[in-house]
Amino acid sequence: MQPIAHLHPLLQEPRVIVITMHQKPDADAMGSALGLYHFLIQFGHTVSVISPTNWAAFLNWMPACDSVIDYEREQAKADALIEEADLIFCLDFNVLSRTKKMETALAAASGKRILIDHHQQPDEPMFAYGISNTLKSSTAEMVYDFICQSGHSSRINLQVAECIYAGVMSDTGSFRFPYTSAEVHRMVADLKEKGLNHTAIHQALFDNFSENRLRFIGHVLLNRMEVFYEYNTALISIPQQDLMKYDIKTGDTEGLVNYPLSIEGIRLAAIIIDRGEERKCSFRSKGDFDVNVFAREHFTGGGHKNAAGGQSRDPLEKVVNDFVEAIKKYRSELSSYDF
Repeated sequence: MQPIAHLHPLLQEPRVIVITMHQKPDADAMGSALGLYHFLIQFGHTVSVISPTNWAAFLNWMPACDSVIDYEREQAKADALIEEADLIFCLDFNVLSRTKKMETALAAASGKRILIDHHQQPDEPMFAYGISNTLKSSTAEMVYDFICQSGHSSRINLQVAECIYAGVMSDTGSFRFPYTSAEVHRMVADLKEKGLNHTAIHQALFDNFSENRLRFIGHVLLNRMEVFYEYNTALISIPQQDLMKYDIKTGDTEGLVNYPLSIEGIRLAAIIIDRGEERKCSFRSKGDFDVNVFAREHFTGGGHKNAAGGQSRDPLEKVVNDFVEAIKKYRSELSSYDF
């Protein structure tokens, strides 16, 4: 994988470009993709943004989100665009399997794949150019860096700024997570000077849910959360019938795993959701407990040190039991805090 700076000469003449992201994209994935889109179209490139799956409705406010192609709904169209692309930007994921059914088309593409990502253990041989930096707060921040390093920071218009800010703000937990560096705050200052209205974006992302979602959260915290005090761990397990009862849509469980971390002493929080075809797991931690290692070791997943995910095809009850058995192996790491 060549340094991403070597890519800049290839962008000096119009290209056919595809930008894609991981399945079920969050604000960082969609924000980085659309931020890059609004930058590249200013140079005469033909740019298409493809999501491997659908996405949460609270992302629809992003400029040009209505032009994003859902691969599962328009596979033939998306496959043709991927096949024709000169360059394929892969944002917020570092292994092709994170694109679900789109993996085959991406792997077979003749265009050059470009990686911009901040997760651990990238599959570098799959990318012609790229940058992987686990110390970055978000992929959106990395897109901002890419634009500035290209020498075209003046092309960061309001559309670019809004998308980038949404990704950074979301992935930093509203700027409270450890990788919220001084550079992040300087970037936000720059975006504000370009006219960014940060309040409107926060409201669009966090004050735009259904009543059902709020009632669902109350039900889950009351009935589906278990605290393992001896391991400073909290687990939320959600059966599929709960999702159906409250008419839960894509994105409605976003951030739910963070609630147990507000309990004093909790070092590890997990949520396991029965999605029907598979059980999806999310893990969050405080301090030095590495949930990236935990997810890779036990749940075929990965991510960051303090935020990771995984999955299983086993029934919900078994996955819950597997989690309980797994945390027992980390008792010495998890039990170093007294309530």
